[in-house]
Amino acid sequence: MDTPVAELSPTQRSVLATLKRLGEATADELAARLDISTSAVRQHLSALRSAGLIAAQRQRGQPGRPADHYHATEAAEPLFVGNHARLSIEILEQVQEEAPELVSRIFDRRSEQLVERARVRVAGRPIDERIDVVTKLLDEQGYLADFEQLEHGHYRINLHSCAIWAVASRYRQACTAELDFIRNLLPDAAVDRISHKTDGAHTCAYNIRFAI
Repeated sequence: MDTPVAELSPTQRSVLATLKRLGEATADELAARLDISTSAVRQHLSALRSAGLIAAQRQRGQPGRPADHYHATEAAEPLFVGNHARLSIEILEQVQEEAPELVSRIFDRRSEQLVERARVRVAGRPIDERIDVVTKLLDEQGYLADFEQLEHGHYRINLHSCAIWAVASRYRQACTAELDFIRNLLPDAAVDRISHKTDGAHTCAYNIRFAI
């Protein structure tokens, strides 16, 4: 029996969020990350799979019994967006139908406003703290964001969920807002998108390199 999205338990949401952050994982890997039993994880995975929020692929060619590797589906994208963001997306969808050329302008204006409000939070901070603040700002918008330091002056910000998926999956130009947001807040860094969810990747990832 399908599990309605609105009835997901806190643990099921944690399993789904962890799976989105990892990209894909086995039940054993999720159990270790969440510190719960594998059997409990399998029950939650079964419910999420019935709801259409995750899918699985059996990995073969490795020693031992083949394990199912789970990943979130597109249906899970809206779950990590706040109610105010859902309303905004619904409005954007209406604008897209009436005047598609306005969508890019709306995202440009929104990005400018977000950057203006965010600049005070990054001003005067060292690089590590600026990366952390930018990541938190994206996370607050519903992107399930985190970052990793690859080497001195070199970082990668990962967006595991898309806060604007309903629009971005159909109107690719909307995605430039995320890239512009990061570039404007980190003007002294080279910022490039290296993976994109609309191309089938598990994350939108941004490579950030400072000249140090």
